[in-house]
Amino acid sequence: MKSFTTLEKSKITSIAIGGFDGVHIAHKALLAALDEKGAMVVIHRGGEGLTPREERCLYHDRPCLFLELDAIRSMSAEDFIPYLEKIFPSLQKIVVGYDFRFGKDRSGDVHLLRTLFSGEVVILDEISQEGISIHAKRIKSLLSIGEVLKANRLLGREYSISGEIISGQGLGKKELFPTLNMQTEDFYLPKEGVYATRIMIEQTLYDAVSFIGNRVSTDGAFSIESHILHEGFELKSHSLRLFFVSFIRENKKFESLEALKREISLDIERAKLRL
Repeated sequence: MKSFTTLEKSKITSIAIGGFDGVHIAHKALLAALDEKGAMVVIHRGGEGLTPREERCLYHDRPCLFLELDAIRSMSAEDFIPYLEKIFPSLQKIVVGYDFRFGKDRSGDVHLLRTLFSGEVVILDEISQEGISIHAKRIKSLLSIGEVLKANRLLGREYSISGEIISGQGLGKKELFPTLNMQTEDFYLPKEGVYATRIMIEQTLYDAVSFIGNRVSTDGAFSIESHILHEGFELKSHSLRLFFVSFIRENKKFESLEALKREISLDIERAKLRL
């Protein structure tokens, strides 16, 4: 088990268990049910999730620990609870969602958990918003079609990605509008197109308009690039965080740089109205 906590495992008295992909509203409800010495235990599955591994520790103030699924996949449901109690010898409470499963072949459910664990078991009911059950898969589905506003409501925050600033084509500053180009890994990327966004650089937020997708009007390469809507901006960092606020338009091809520049000018005005 890898840990991102200053609280010793021997002193942890309650744990919330789950994938915590997205750390959305329903996950926050699990964490709210912990006691003062509670921790979040992430069962990490690997693969493409909504939120990269360590990123799941950033959206709350609870200690954050990881259980790799491959390490416990073959463990029976009956062996899983003693395994947890060995890691957390002071464990008194386990908090899970209504659909929590554990043990080999997902054989254990919340009812078996209550039978096997001698301490308190808190089972949270399904949490919905606007009739939509809150799950990471649902949020990913919304992002994949550009429904950023709905996805953000389920998350309880603006969806964001982070990465390093890289060199772009050089066309922006010379022919179009200056942009910051970003390279990121392991984050789920929304639908290609133009978005009203915010950019955080060294703890300062800037309004921006951002493009994500293949540059079909120029070199065809994939890019994530943002134009900051503030005059006199001076870059002093090598990394940034990009917050998606609203989808503006689809990615489309323009026949000339002049036509592209006119459309970007409109994108900037649209973004200003949404930020």
